[in-house]
Amino acid sequence: MADEVILLDFWPSMFGMRCRIALAAKGVKYEYKEEDLKNKSELLLQMNPIHKKIPVLVHNGKPICESLIILQYIDETWSDKCPLLPSDPYQRAQARFWADYVDKKFYELGRKVWSTKGEEQETAKKEMIEILKLLEGELGDKPFYGGEKLGFLDVAIVPFSTWFYAYEMCGNFSFEAECPKFMAWTKRCMEIESVSESLIDPHKVYGFILQRKKAFGIE
Repeated sequence: MADEVILLDFWPSMFGMRCRIALAAKGVKYEYKEEDLKNKSELLLQMNPIHKKIPVLVHNGKPICESLIILQYIDETWSDKCPLLPSDPYQRAQARFWADYVDKKFYELGRKVWSTKGEEQETAKKEMIEILKLLEGELGDKPFYGGEKLGFLDVAIVPFSTWFYAYEMCGNFSFEAECPKFMAWTKRCMEIESVSESLIDPHKVYGFILQRKKAFGIE
């Protein structure tokens, strides 16, 4: 019997994009279900009753929640193709550490860049660039965080780049000027089919952000 795989998701979600990349890299066929986060489906509420958030991977009727946990689940369940996590325990721990670090910092900073002005926005921009420079240091001279090929940390981080254009337009700055090494890494990732086919057009994300700003009455 074939696996039944469903992804409950919302198109601009960088956390959902992670799952889409991993599933594509593994060649897993799945049903994509777009969620209206203002009117969440019964399936989402049933499958993630604790947080009531996307993404949720439903595998043969069983839900897996939280994107980094979903990535690990996908890697372990479909382990025969394109391993994401390193085999070395220390390297695995490091990949998880940096993915967790990015999650704790980046989303909230990005929100401040597009939704605030003045000193608060400038502080968020500065901290965001500092984080990217830290990540440049972690990348070192490797083509990918996974070494010679795409790995867990690459998949965890690269979806954030789809929001960079929106941050630049709202914050009037350039990631390319500030973090060229990091941006070169994003371009290498985009040369991989599972990545390029799974990420959303940054201009479309910017359009979504403009709608959000209008809805919140942010000039």
